[in-house]
Amino acid sequence: MEELFLDAEIRKEIGRGKVKALKDKGFIPAVVYAEGKEALALKLSHRQLVQLVHHHRIEGVVINLNIKDDKSEDNGSASDSRSHKKQKSRSCLIKEIQHDPVHGEILHVDFNQISLTKAIKVNIPVEAKGEPIGVKQEGGSLEHILWELEVECLPTSIPKNIEIDVTQLKMGESIHVKDIIVPQGVKVLNDPGAIILSVAAPMKEEAPAEAVEGEAAQEPEVIKEKKEVPAEGAEESPEEKKEIKEKK
Repeated sequence: MEELFLDAEIRKEIGRGKVKALKDKGFIPAVVYAEGKEALALKLSHRQLVQLVHHHRIEGVVINLNIKDDKSEDNGSASDSRSHKKQKSRSCLIKEIQHDPVHGEILHVDFNQISLTKAIKVNIPVEAKGEPIGVKQEGGSLEHILWELEVECLPTSIPKNIEIDVTQLKMGESIHVKDIIVPQGVKVLNDPGAIILSVAAPMKEEAPAEAVEGEAAQEPEVIKEKKEVPAEGAEESPEEKKEIKEKK
């Protein structure tokens, strides 16, 4: 199980104006949600969080929040004076990370507190390993249909990823959910018949239709309106006389 650690502090800055001031000091607001408990407002180091996001896959990974409890300083007992700030570690999963739609900066983080002894549902990435026979020898292409699988397991048993060996996959063959082997204690929740990976035949390009030999391209015939000419000696009608006069 991949396990990460992140420092946090109790956040007293609540409200849009105070949150802005918090960000100016290098912190990011966060909230921890726990079943049956009130949500806990926290603040995280912007620098530490960005480093964690850039160097690790944080979705579906247990993050231990080391929370500095400011309340421990309120009573002036001797034991509290010797230990500056107590730390409470909470095992959490990231529920949501809110980003700025323009600049992409992290604005807020939501955590779900979990129990290490209770099974949870998480999405695990799928990675293809090797080059299929159907691609290397038969000219096909590997199609990756499912990039993640939903699994249920204890937080201590969450796999980093699920690797699938595709080297023996031939043209037209597929690997389904029911075909994969997962670590003990991990249950896949996807449809067993769902296709994860397959090798498809290359797309054939249709050649343009060739013109039949001897057949020449014909221009569409333009039909011009024929004007009736009065027969010789025939008297022109008043309407025709008027038309001729107007043309002159």
